[in-house]
Order: sequence, then structure tokens, then C-alpha cells
Amino acid sequence: MARREIYVSTDVEADGPIPGPHSMLSFGSVAFGDDGAVIATYSANLATLDGATAHPDTMTWWQSQPAAWAACRADVRAPEVVMPEYAAWVEALPGRPVFVAFPAGFDFTFVYWYLMRFAGRSPYSHSALDVKSYAAALLGTRYRDTAKRVMPARWLSARPHTHVALEDALEQGEMFAKMLAEARARPRE
Repeated sequence: MARREIYVSTDVEADGPIPGPHSMLSFGSVAFGDDGAVIATYSANLATLDGATAHPDTMTWWQSQPAAWAACRADVRAPEVVMPEYAAWVEALPGRPVFVAFPAGFDFTFVYWYLMRFAGRSPYSHSALDVKSYAAALLGTRYRDTAKRVMPARWLSARPHTHVALEDALEQGEMFAKMLAEARARPRE
């Protein structure tokens, strides 16, 4: 029998659009069972990469988010310590991990790059589930027209979107869990 899937909702905060030239400042992951129950959480604030610089546009945005900036700069740790620890955390989950994000294209890029560089492996392999794509499929909408504002209220989390990585990972994970439950309750052809 195949091991169950564990959905690891992950949110990243960064100082630019791509890893390497820019740094991942913070990330948070919330592991959900397929029943929507929270299994475990992990979060860390990271020291910036040697030689990387913050992107001016991103830093202008950060100026409008002083509480989130303060949260992601507290208790920073070296990525070479955090990422092997995180990989071991994911590997210890009681099932096959599935990376989940909104948007996965951004968050997974940073997490995968940091895992490969600092841990030498990715417990997620090359796969990531994008919540926006999943919602577009369920709603039958075009991808670019699919946003939280057009999603049914029953899917949305009551949590605010704070730009604090662990809080946002919990918010989007709850949203995904509701979508997953609804999709699995539908009759199959």
C-alpha cells in the first residue's frame, strides 16, 4: 500500500525575485494530512547569502510592511544550518511530502535552490503543487482569472495574509485543504 501524502504548505519571504542574486529571508511550512489536520510546522529566518544584494523594487515593497520585515529579520540563522535541518524535518513526516504553495513557481524556486545548495538534496524531488492552478481546475476558470477574490468564500481562510511566512503558510494550507476535501467529495466518472 502506498504511503499517504502529506501536503506541506510553504510560504517564502525574500529580498528579490530569484535565489542566488537575492536571498530567501524567511520561510514557513505547515504539514497537513489529507484530512486537513495540521501535523507539524517548521519555520526559520535566514541570514542573507554572501554576495547577494536586495532588489530595489522588493525593498520598496518591504518598506510598506514594517511588522513583517521585523518578523523575518529576528533570530536569523545560517542557511547551511537551517536547510539540512529542514530537509530532515520533511523526511521525518509520516508520509510522502508534497510541496504546496500559492504561487508554487516562486516559493518552490527558492526552497528547492536552497535545499540543493545547502542540504544537497530535496525531499520534494522536482514537484510542487500550485494552489492557484488547483483552484483554476476546480472552478473551470482561466489561470490568470483565478484569484482569491473569485474563489468561493467557503475555501478562504479566516486568517489574515500577514507576509509572515509561517502565518501565510497556514492560511494557504487551510485554503488548499478545503479545496482538496471538496474535490475528493465530488463523484468520480
